[in-house]
Amino acid sequence: MQPVAIPAGRRPDNEDERALVAALRRGEETAFVELVARHGAALLRLARTFVRDRAVAEEVVQETWLAVLDGIDRFEGRSSLKTWIFQILSNRARTRAVRERRSAPFSSLAAEAEDDESAVDADRFRPEGHRWVGHWAAAPADWSALPEERLLGRETLERVHEAIETLPPRQAEVLVLRDVEGWSPDEVCAALEISDGNQRILLHRARSKVRAALELYLAQGMTP
Repeated sequence: MQPVAIPAGRRPDNEDERALVAALRRGEETAFVELVARHGAALLRLARTFVRDRAVAEEVVQETWLAVLDGIDRFEGRSSLKTWIFQILSNRARTRAVRERRSAPFSSLAAEAEDDESAVDADRFRPEGHRWVGHWAAAPADWSALPEERLLGRETLERVHEAIETLPPRQAEVLVLRDVEGWSPDEVCAALEISDGNQRILLHRARSKVRAALELYLAQGMTP
């Protein structure tokens, strides 16, 4: 079989996906290799929002792929193949995190969206009705005095990743899918099986905390 190649920049359409699912059901290795190439890195990033240890996260990803191969004949297409795979990963990562005692129990995860915690004011983000609702508004004026290499440098990016790692798992999960992987709100809600309102609350709180951490780090460079 020739791999079901998807041109760069284009998401697989229904016909592409049906062909890929059919190839997986026939046990064609090239189809599985392509699927891993498409989603493997993203699955690992998502797993690490719950399981901080990379080796354990890699085990979760491998367990997910085994579950995909074992369950592909039962895949009904009610959601996209990608959504189905990430649902499997999310459930397995959350269960493994609880077992490893690296995250809060399910009860506290559910309550997470109900608190009023926010690290920066809501007016620092684009409001409802804006094209980029929820995204950061203009940066603090002092940031303009910083050299571009500091704003975009490796150390700054490392601080962003460190801030993400300190987030509660559910918030980190939503942030990674929305802002790192570029998923739409509908895709995130389907994959994580949460409401749109819950998704928006989790995303805002996650962005707020990451922004606060980044502002604190950059402010250190502006101290006389």
